[in-house]
Order: sequence, then C-alpha cells, then structure tokens
Amino acid sequence: MQRIGGASAALQTAANTSHAKDRAERRKEKRKTIERRLCCLRKKRYKLTIKYIRSYTSSMSRSPGRKQENHKISRELFVLTYGALVAQLCKEYEKDEDVNACLDRMGYSIGIRLIDDFLARSAVKKCRSYSETADMIAQVAFKMYLGVTPSVSCNSVTGNEFSLILDKNPLVDFVEELPAERASLCYCNLLCGVIRGALEMVHLAAEVSFLQDRLKGDAVTEIGITFLRKPEDRRHRRNK
Repeated sequence: MQRIGGASAALQTAANTSHAKDRAERRKEKRKTIERRLCCLRKKRYKLTIKYIRSYTSSMSRSPGRKQENHKISRELFVLTYGALVAQLCKEYEKDEDVNACLDRMGYSIGIRLIDDFLARSAVKKCRSYSETADMIAQVAFKMYLGVTPSVSCNSVTGNEFSLILDKNPLVDFVEELPAERASLCYCNLLCGVIRGALEMVHLAAEVSFLQDRLKGDAVTEIGITFLRKPEDRRHRRNK
C-alpha cells in the first residue's frame, strides 16, 4: 500500500510539474504574442509618423500659396509630432546611442525619397563643388523644408568639411533642455539622416553629425558635413 501511495504521489507530482510547465509555456507564448503585436503597432506608428513628416516637408515646399496661420498650425503640429516620436523612442531604448541611431535611420529613409521632391520643385542646377552643395543645402533645402537658412562655413583646407550653423532650429521650439539622464541624446538627429540620405541619392557619400547643440548648452546649433571623397579625387575620376 505504501508503494502504491508513493507511486500515486509521484504521478501526481509529475502531473503537477507538467501542468506547471504547460502554464509557463502558455504564458511565454502569450507574452511573445503580445510583444509581436506591440512591435507591429510600433512599426505602424513609426510609419505613420514618418509618412506625416514626409507629407509635411513636401507641403513646406508648396507653402507660399497657403495662409500664414494654416502654415503656422501645420508647423507646430509637425514639431509636436516629432517630439512625441523622440519621447516614444526614449521609452523604448535605454541608451541614447540607440535612439540617435534610430532617428538617423528614419531620417535617411526620408532623405532618399525627399531628394526627388527637392530636385523637382527647386529646379536647381548641378553643383560643381562641395561648397556649392553645402550652400544649396543651407540656402535652398533648409529654407524650403524648415523655413530657416543656416550659415555655412568650411572647416578644412581640403574643402570637404562644412558646418551648417543654425541660429534657430524649428524642431526644438517646444523643448527647453534635455533631461540629465539623456545628456548624450541628439534630439534632432533625424536631420543628419535626411541630409545623408539625400546626398547619397545624388552619389555623394557623406558623414553628417551634430557638432554643437543648444539643447546641450552650446552657443549655437551646428551640423557637420564631411564629404568622403576629396574634390581632387572626383576631378581625377572625371579625367580618366
């Protein structure tokens, strides 16, 4: 009888263990399902946000015929939408570097598409030098899509490093300063990706990054552009 009772207890224990494992597996699968759905929702939200940003930037190039008040409301909505995007990314990523990289990728995907709109609407001529390209970005592209005109300075004797200095950055109109725990965040890193993506589509490889940021206490906001091919290399290739 003791053996039977012991065997019965062992079977019951095994059954309980099996049920516990099954419950754990079901909970695990449920978590995975929820995570997949959340991931899909995040992707949809990002796509909608990027779609809106693309739509806004494209409409900026057609803004002269619109009422000023409507334009102001649209710009404020764009700035708030971008702020909400950055805030959501900060919730999802602990490291500032990951948020910066994500913003850069999003900007890149915008830039490779926005270049067609820019070329069609600006009717600009082909730039013959890096300095002309930098001036075009500042005086035409920034003015067309963000309503500001950065000043341009060349930072190298080789003529392939430039700075765009913004006295006013419309993307931070509603941001006073970065939280202490987000000191390494490049809040407007989307702009770097946009510039990089657009340049790549016209066969200009470049590194684009923020050199100074007023949100971090700097006197100005400065975006650095380094063209990765030297001008003399381009001339040499054309002469081959």
